[in-house]
Amino acid sequence: MIRRLLTSVLVPFFGLLVLCNTAFSQSGGPTPSPAGAAEYFIGLKDGDTLPTKSTLHFGLRGMGVAPAGSDRANSGHHHLIIDAPTPALNTEIPNDFQHLHFGAGQTETEITLAPGEHTLQLVFGDKNHVPHSPPVMSDRIKVKVVDQTAPPPQAAAPAPAPAASGRKPSPKDAKVYFIYPTNGAYITQNPVIRFGLLNMGVAPAGFDKPNTGHHHLLVDAELPPLDQPIPNDFNHLHFGAGQTEAKITLPLGPHKLQLLFADSVHVPHNPPVYSDVINVTVTESGRPPPRKRVRRHQSWRYYRY
Repeated sequence: MIRRLLTSVLVPFFGLLVLCNTAFSQSGGPTPSPAGAAEYFIGLKDGDTLPTKSTLHFGLRGMGVAPAGSDRANSGHHHLIIDAPTPALNTEIPNDFQHLHFGAGQTETEITLAPGEHTLQLVFGDKNHVPHSPPVMSDRIKVKVVDQTAPPPQAAAPAPAPAASGRKPSPKDAKVYFIYPTNGAYITQNPVIRFGLLNMGVAPAGFDKPNTGHHHLLVDAELPPLDQPIPNDFNHLHFGAGQTEAKITLPLGPHKLQLLFADSVHVPHNPPVYSDVINVTVTESGRPPPRKRVRRHQSWRYYRY
């Protein structure tokens, strides 16, 4: 009788503990995330086919990227989960071949996968590699990897010039570019501009770490002096929180956009890392204006009988 009574009491109690622990592990760690924050793959979706070597781009909305160890509100860094389930969300994300950390603030990576099916997922983590609460992570997607012929090797790029006094050096082949929009695009007045970065990491303004910096967007402006801090005005937009995308407002009509990467004090690196200038046209619909129809008049000939 006593055994039955204990069983009837303890079994539900331990079951409740298991459920509570599971719920807690899925609620995230001690660092809060803002409402609406989201992490996602750019240009990659469930069911896509990839070559064995490919570059993955990480998208982030509503938060900023900061290197591991940087204690800045509403920021963190990316983790890529390969062929593994979503890790426990209330503890440090493992660091191994299936759990890749991008603690330098990287927003993309080149990976090599064996031919076959694989799963990929992004999980955003705080300064200690612990997911936020609520967790910010992408869907877990499946991709198919196929073996493709490698392209011919490219000629080696020249070595970077030595850093000028007061300017941080940029690493070899560093590159910043627009993921969206592209040159010649028609966009709305409030587009989300997405920044791409290669061979460097993103860090907030004031965070002095080698081979890192943050984005600046030049709108209808020429490149500023490259040995001075970039101006901060309507034509020179700073993203010092480590943003990798930004929603901006542009008036109707044609515009020129350019990205310029800069260090912790907003000074471009040496050599400078900037994108090509792209030309965009802002319309109310974000689409090309409709073509005007030309009305052709028939010519009539009158005959006298």
